[in-house]
Amino acid sequence: MSCHATGTATAVVETGTPLVALAGNPNVGKSTLFNALTGARQRVGNWPGKTVAVAQGEWRTLGGHRLRLADLPGSYSLLPDSPDEALVRDVLTAPPQARPDLVVFALDAANPARNLYLLSQILDTGIPVVVALTMTDVAARRGAAPDPAALARELGLPVVPVEGRERSGLDLLADTVTDVLAAPAPPAARWPAGSPVDAELEELARASARAEHPYPARWLAVSLLCGERPAGAPADLVSRARAAAARLEQAAGDSAPDDSAPDDSAPDTDPDPGFDSADPADPADPAASADAELLVAEARYGWAHAVIERAAPRPAHARPTLTDRVDRLLLSRSFGIPFFLAVMWGVFQATTTLAKPLQDGLGDFVSGPVSGGAEQLLDAVHAPGWLTGLLVDGLINGVGQLLTFVPLMVIMFALLALLEDSGYFARAAFVADRLMRTLRLPGRAFLPLVVGFGCNVPAFASTRILSRRSHRLLVGLLIPYTSCTARLAVYVMIAGVFFGSHSGTVVFLLYVASVLLVVGMGLLLRPLLFPRMREEPLVLELPPYRLPTLRVTGSQVRQKLGAFLRTAGGIIVATAAGVWLLMAIPAGAAAGGGFGNVDVEQSVFGRLTEAVAPVMAPAGFGDWHATAALGTGLIAKEGVVSTLAQTYSAEEDGGPRLTASLHATFEESSGGHPEAAALAFLVFVLAYTPCMATVAAQRAEIGTRLTLIGLGLQLAAAWLLATGVFQIARLLW
Repeated sequence: MSCHATGTATAVVETGTPLVALAGNPNVGKSTLFNALTGARQRVGNWPGKTVAVAQGEWRTLGGHRLRLADLPGSYSLLPDSPDEALVRDVLTAPPQARPDLVVFALDAANPARNLYLLSQILDTGIPVVVALTMTDVAARRGAAPDPAALARELGLPVVPVEGRERSGLDLLADTVTDVLAAPAPPAARWPAGSPVDAELEELARASARAEHPYPARWLAVSLLCGERPAGAPADLVSRARAAAARLEQAAGDSAPDDSAPDDSAPDTDPDPGFDSADPADPADPAASADAELLVAEARYGWAHAVIERAAPRPAHARPTLTDRVDRLLLSRSFGIPFFLAVMWGVFQATTTLAKPLQDGLGDFVSGPVSGGAEQLLDAVHAPGWLTGLLVDGLINGVGQLLTFVPLMVIMFALLALLEDSGYFARAAFVADRLMRTLRLPGRAFLPLVVGFGCNVPAFASTRILSRRSHRLLVGLLIPYTSCTARLAVYVMIAGVFFGSHSGTVVFLLYVASVLLVVGMGLLLRPLLFPRMREEPLVLELPPYRLPTLRVTGSQVRQKLGAFLRTAGGIIVATAAGVWLLMAIPAGAAAGGGFGNVDVEQSVFGRLTEAVAPVMAPAGFGDWHATAALGTGLIAKEGVVSTLAQTYSAEEDGGPRLTASLHATFEESSGGHPEAAALAFLVFVLAYTPCMATVAAQRAEIGTRLTLIGLGLQLAAAWLLATGVFQIARLLW
């Protein structure tokens, strides 16, 4: 189903509990406020009937009230330019029984003009609104903090200053929201459009109120006047709107252009079955709606600036803030990219250095007391050998080896959360804008790629911030080349075994290689698949720099680690059990032994991986241990680590140390160049298919044909790059 489809957007939540929507522009502190209001009582999932994820949670007030809170995606307009904005529009203009009972609008006190533009559109829906005034400390430092009382008077809405990071103002916001919900519905707040727009709009709104349709009356009137055509809009109302748009064009003295735009000059979005453009065969001039839309936009901004002048007058000579001074350096052409690379190198170096002693201790604990205790317990109850093998060699050693990377994940997530909470990560899109333009992609395309470095699966959903379909498809093909945190576990293990104190630098260089691979594949695919793609300017708001807080950082680490363990847990258990089962089955009568009592190389698993191993010989790791790990890595990269642990543990009695076994294997398979082979193995892990969950998410976003093309390219690129790296590196080692 298209993300644009109009349907009943109802949340699967407790019946009878009021639904409150949290709305606002991107980077205004909205999600921070959502986390402060809901705490751990939240979940993230697709909005019913949509493919866009929305965070929902329970908001418990001090007065004992329970509210359902939905954190809608950040949006600049209800005239959507992306699937995320389309979702916000659909939720706020749904039929009355599915519409939110109230909107909490997060308004950035430091940059209110653009925020008020969206607020004026939300007011058109007729839903009660409470304004949560965020970023007041930043506005105060700039000498332009709005007066909440004056702002409330100008807007005709309750205004509550809040600070989600410090949890200030939350009780007052809760009391205000419950009071508004309990009170009789007041007349809907209005923004004065100004003459002549106001007169035409009011007449059209009255006609809309009398007509039968599921939409808010004033919102439908404005949408039709601006050239939108929601499904089910009465035909006579559409005709009225076009006539009104023509009168506005005549009154403004504008002339309609005759030339049509080039094919790719308009956003290349998916067809929207719920909202159609005007019929080109209609005798009314289609340029009139464009002129009316411009007049309405000018009226909204005029109202917004008038409100700001009366409620938040600006100083005549505003001094540059600390954020302004820092950005002059960090966003400069000469310093921006080197600083970003230095920061990321520091993150990876600190991660590998700090995590190693914790990993070693946890690994010794799992392979020693845990495995030994389990064996003794199973021997005491006279458990059959196959059950001991399954539990000890299959589950405990496999899953236990993965769990040793929990300290690594905690440190990595904490450092990245600190960077995000400080406001620096948002600058990455600006720093990368020039790089993205080499692919004819906008700078905002860097954001889904950044998400991909955490996990490829949600990165595909993040492509919906891109307005052009061609941009979304190209980024969807490039996301698998971004190195996710599941691959990080493999990097750290292999790099630690073969490169010792230089492992942090090796891991960092793999991430640099990931960026170069994204650019290289983009340069290859863009002219082949999207030759008519055009550039698009970058428009992105940057949050102010802030000192990270322990509570926000801890919350992000908890959520990301929990999501990682929930995702990996089931996959790893199933993979470990499946691998052990294949290792326990003899490959024919010649293998000798029975079920659970066969040499690994004589098992079904060993024979399958041995058959594939020669393909990897040119890359230096043509050994069945390596190909076995890569095979399970197709299911999930977390399986690479557990499979290596299983194969070596099952092959030799006593569970040898993984380090010595890996060294011996790569020494033999590479002809005496183990470091070169290990580096090639890491490059292959970087470039080939991330996991089956990624493939499913990719198919949902870009379709089956492009997904299959992408799979073939990933495997081919991985083999070619790994072979090239080994053949060159073996000359150096």
